[in-house]
Formats: sequence, structure tokens, C-alpha cells
Amino acid sequence: MGAPPAAGSLPGMHGPVALVGSGEFLEVMREVDEALLAGRPRRAVFLPTAAAEEGEERVRYWLDLGTRHFASLGVEPVPLAVLDRAGAERADLAELVAGAGLVYLSGGNPGYLADTLRSTAVWRAVLEAWKNGSAVAGCSAGACALSAVADDFRRPGRFSGLGLGVVPHVAAIPHFDKFDGWAPELAKGLLATSPATVSVLGIDEETALVGGIEDWSVAGRQGVWHLGRDGTRTRYAPGETLRLPLPGAEAPSP
Repeated sequence: MGAPPAAGSLPGMHGPVALVGSGEFLEVMREVDEALLAGRPRRAVFLPTAAAEEGEERVRYWLDLGTRHFASLGVEPVPLAVLDRAGAERADLAELVAGAGLVYLSGGNPGYLADTLRSTAVWRAVLEAWKNGSAVAGCSAGACALSAVADDFRRPGRFSGLGLGVVPHVAAIPHFDKFDGWAPELAKGLLATSPATVSVLGIDEETALVGGIEDWSVAGRQGVWHLGRDGTRTRYAPGETLRLPLPGAEAPSP
């Protein structure tokens, strides 16, 4: 899998981060999205990149769902159809990120999402917006991509396995209430291969971990689980807080 992106001391003005287990652009996440946009421009940029391999119909589903969702919040929806690295390098698409109050990465394949955006013009624009106060959210594959580890869970090894490192001290398992029963080896593998400085977190469906970079709170319907390498599990319910210390190094590189 390789080492995760470097952790770091980040600019004090960076915006909040949301790691969402499932439910992007649905009513259950409405309150979370409103909180992320509070005090920020009513403009949401959202990328269906993670679903690009699933075909045009699925990409259109995410674009339409996001457009309807944010419009219902009274927020300007900015669908950004970045589907491959060529698109991620387009200056005209990168320019659309400027002025966003929220940038959102929706679901699909975590490895494809991270490797498509990494070191591109669009990703640099997202980081610049975030460091200047915009909120950044990722659901399912998007949550993985924002963290230290983003692989193809169905076919490991297709991609680098590295997340984009916005939260480089976290490895996220979305849909945890489902995955824990279907694929318990996923958690075991992350615990065995990720560095000790990385906290492995299970995020249940319709649940979000919101905050950053070290201080977080749980929102939504279910819980977030801190998985210990000694086999312990600590559940944090909606409304509860947790602290995830950030090892000292540098901020994630664009």
C-alpha cells in the first residue's frame, strides 16, 4: 500500500471536513450540509469522479441528485463533471472551484477518485479553496479519498492505495455497519497495514464525522467507530465528540 501522504500542521483558516458513511445529497444529510455551509458562500461544487468507471448513466445520476439537493437548500449547485485526469487538468473546470462554500466528492471507487485527482489543476483548486475556508466533504469513496487510504476494495492493487491526505491521520471505512458484516477482513487489513499514526475509523451509513483536523463530532443517524489495533472498538454516537491527534509534519501536497 505504501506510506500515507504526509500529515501536517495546516493553516488556521482551513475549512471544516466531513467524512460521510453514506447518504450524500439525500434528506438525511441535509442538516450536515447546512452546517458545513453556515457562514460560507451559498455555492456547492460537487464531483462525480468516483463513479466515472460506472458509466454515463451513473455519473448523470450523481450530477442530477446533487443539483436538486443543493438547489433545495437555496445553494447554487455547480456540477463539475471531472471524469478522468485529462478533465482534472482542465483550467476551466479548476476555475469553477473558486468561490465555493462547499466542495463535495460523492461515491464510487475510492482508488479511482484519489488517483484521478491527485496533483491536478482541479485538486490544487480544491485545496486552495479549503485552505481559505471552504468546507470539503466526501461520502463513501469520497471519504476514503480525503483520508490516508483509498483503494479499490473489490480489486485491491489496481491503484496506488493512497488517499489525498486532507486528513492524513485517518483511514476511513464507510458503510461500516454493512461492511463489518460483509467484509470484516477490510478492517483487519487496514489495521494491519496502516501506520500507527493513522486512526482507523468505521463510519456507519447515514452518518458523518465532521470537524477537523483534530477535533471532530458525529452527526446523522448512527455512529462512528474507532478501531483499536488491540481489537477494541469505541463507538461515538451522534452529538458526541472525539479527538484525533495529528502527527507533526507538513500539509498535504497538491
